[in-house]
Amino acid sequence: MASGVGVQDAAIEAYQDLKIRKKYRYVVYRLTDNATEITVERKVEQANYEDFVNSLPPNECRYVVYDFQYETSGEGTRNKILFYVWSPDSAKIKPKMLYASSKDALRKKLDGIYTEIQCTDLSEVSYEAVFDKVTRMTS
Repeated sequence: MASGVGVQDAAIEAYQDLKIRKKYRYVVYRLTDNATEITVERKVEQANYEDFVNSLPPNECRYVVYDFQYETSGEGTRNKILFYVWSPDSAKIKPKMLYASSKDALRKKLDGIYTEIQCTDLSEVSYEAVFDKVTRMTS
């Protein structure tokens, strides 16, 4: 079900800056207060994975595009661009439904996403859980 929410041009530009220009480690997106558009909440240039996880709001939904860097034996350092849908169990039901129904509006405009990570609690966004999902897909 689509919500009819639009995506601001700045949201697409921020993604291109992360993907092509490597300006950011991750970009956090949110719905505007009137829930009509998806906008950039913040762009983070340098951060480790733990900082990213700790920055997720405990009671609010968000979308995040993250340039996930990991090491593999024999292949060295790899990067995959991941799309996170953060919808914590503690968030109110209406925002959770809005974020779920609006996700495709943003996702379809972001070419080159490797995979999507659905997270409802911190265990699902842990480095180990995401690493496992990313490396399972490549083998």
